[in-house]
Amino acid sequence: MLLATLPTQAGPEAAMRQAQLLLVEDEAAIAEEIRADLDSRGYAVTCAPDGHTALDLARTRRFDALIVDRMLPGVDGLTVITTVREENIAVPVLVLSALNAVDEKVRGLKAGGDDYLTKPFALDELAARVEALLRRPVETRETVLRVGPLELDLIERSANRDGREIELLPREFKLLEYLMRRPNQVVTRAMLLEDVWHYRFVPQTNLVDVHIGKLRRKVDAAGEPPLIHSVRGAGFLLGEGGG
Repeated sequence: MLLATLPTQAGPEAAMRQAQLLLVEDEAAIAEEIRADLDSRGYAVTCAPDGHTALDLARTRRFDALIVDRMLPGVDGLTVITTVREENIAVPVLVLSALNAVDEKVRGLKAGGDDYLTKPFALDELAARVEALLRRPVETRETVLRVGPLELDLIERSANRDGREIELLPREFKLLEYLMRRPNQVVTRAMLLEDVWHYRFVPQTNLVDVHIGKLRRKVDAAGEPPLIHSVRGAGFLLGEGGG
């Protein structure tokens, strides 16, 4: 049995009634145990035994959260998550895995997972993590991103701040989109090199700092409150509050 056994209680977490969850788990006994527990807490759970089924369901139905096992036959859990993100299906994802090494957790989160829970786990903890995910703001499916006075139109490929047009090069546009999808969150140089420049290693370079500097000069004009902030020893943050 991969699940730790703890007594469960339907408490305040059941207030999130009928949130639609997609559980992707190939071991039928585990899937049924999780489904039954979440069902008792007021969630509506749809089960998928493999990655292909999960993707079909995620594309055709609206779910409030996905719970995805890391190791699946055929299309594995990371591929499911990566595909969901590439297709702009905005839904929080909890990764389940028996792999508890730090690098495996990092892989799960970088693939697009929002949280990572290792087996064995208590059903109470799983429910608590689901509840926490449902409280988070979900990455928007809209074609226009907004952070304070800053607006980015993903269809028109245009940007403006309080009506002031901002001319961006393609890489600057992608960099700004990445930051705007993570408002008020610290983004590291390594994250940017991997996700914006698609480096699979972290070279010794000031490439990120140079591009952030150019982008900052365009976004934060003279006399305007800064939106792009450097966080010493960590990275960068986009938001009105600063870091």
